[in-house]
This record gives sequence, structure tokens and C-alpha cells, in this order.
Amino acid sequence: MEKLFCVYIMTDAKHSVLYTGVTSKVWQHKEKLIEGFTKKYHVDMLVYYEAGGDAYGAITREKQIKAGSRQKKIDLINSMNPEWRDLYEEL
Repeated sequence: MEKLFCVYIMTDAKHSVLYTGVTSKVWQHKEKLIEGFTKKYHVDMLVYYEAGGDAYGAITREKQIKAGSRQKKIDLINSMNPEWRDLYEEL
């Protein structure tokens, strides 16, 4: 079975922090199982994602998103999820 890789943007309840990542296990961040930035800043809402099967492509896309401004990330989120709902259950 092929792993599904996901490029995603997560935020905190106040939408003050944006975290861009790539993983096959978004749930680890959601459940705060990984020590680091997402756990420290309570980043647990998945507000944007792009799913695909190719790890290299996902990493390349993650780098593109990270290189963009905060406004470009907000624009991506708004294009998919204007209400900034937690999309975790959609994965």
C-alpha cells in the first residue's frame, strides 16, 4: 500500500500562527504527539491541504509554500477554506 503524502497548513485557535508541513501522518501534529513547534504553539487546526502520493513532489510543493509570504499562505487557505474550518476529518 502506497503512503499518501500531504502538504498542509495548520494554525492555532486564534489563527495567529501558520505552520506549513509535509507528512503522511498529519494526525501526529493534530494529537500533539510530536515535540516541537506545533505542540509548543498549540497548532492543531488543519486549514489547508494538498494530498498526493509522491514524497518528492510533496516536499517540493512544501518548499514553494514556505517560500511564500504569510499573505500568500492566507490566500491559499481562503481559496480552499474561507471559513478556516478544521479540515482534519476530510483527510
